[in-house]
Amino acid sequence: MDLLVNNKKVFSMDTGEAFDNKKQSIILLHGSGQSHVVWSLTTQYLADQNYNVFALDLPGHGNSEGQSLRSIESMAEWLDEIIISLNIKNFTLIGHSQGCLIALEYTNKYASKVKDLIFIAGSYEIPVNNSLIDLALSGDLESLNLMMKWGYGSSKQFIGGNPLQKILNSPREVREVLAVDLIACNNYKNGKNAAKKIKCPSFFIFGDIDKMIKIEKGKEFARLISNSKIHVIKNCGHMIILENAFEMREKITEFLKNE
Repeated sequence: MDLLVNNKKVFSMDTGEAFDNKKQSIILLHGSGQSHVVWSLTTQYLADQNYNVFALDLPGHGNSEGQSLRSIESMAEWLDEIIISLNIKNFTLIGHSQGCLIALEYTNKYASKVKDLIFIAGSYEIPVNNSLIDLALSGDLESLNLMMKWGYGSSKQFIGGNPLQKILNSPREVREVLAVDLIACNNYKNGKNAAKKIKCPSFFIFGDIDKMIKIEKGKEFARLISNSKIHVIKNCGHMIILENAFEMREKITEFLKNE
C-alpha cells in the first residue's frame, strides 16, 4: 500500500485486506538500514489474529521515496504524519532496534495516541561503534557483514543470505541509508527522559545473547517504564524478528490479548 506524505510516496506492507476501523491497528517500525522486508514473518501472522497491520518503510528505505531522515526526532514527526494520513487512533507501536527509539520518541511527543508499546531488542539509547559508522559513511559493503555478525546470535546462519544485503546492495545506499540511520541512533539522547514519562502498557522482548543491546541494558530500559513486562528469548541475538519470529509473534499476541 502506498501513501502520499509531503508529496513523497511512503510504502507500507499490508496483507491486502481492507482496513477495518473496528480492529486494533499495529504499526511496525524497522531498524537501521532495513525495510518492511524484515517483518515478512510477522505481518500476515498478526493480520490473521484480527489486527490491521502496517509495516512501514522509512523515507529513503525499501519502497519509500525521499532521503533518509537524519534524527530520531524527525522520524517521530514523520510517523505522526503517517498516523494522520491513515486516520488511526489508539494503536500499537512495535519497534525493532532503531524502531524502538522512534516508538519511544513518538510516544514522548504524542502519548495520547498510543494504546501500547512493544520494544524488540531495544534500549533508550543505541550508541554505535565509530568504526562501523566510518565504514558505512565510506560506502564500504563490509559494514553490512559487520552488522549481521553483531546482529545474530553466535550459532545462527544467514538462511537465504545476509538480509541486509538484500535491502542495501550498493555503496551509495550504504552511505545514504545505513550511515544516516546509524548516526541518528548515535545522536539520540532523549531516550531516558522519554522512557520515564511513558504510562501506557509496554512489552519488551530481548535475546539473551544480543551483542548490540546487552540484556542488562535492555532490562534497565524496561525498569524506566512503570507499566512494563519483559520476555527473554533464549539462544537469540539482536535480529529476533528473523532468528526466532515464531516465539516473538506468540508473545506479542499474548501481550496484546491481555491488555
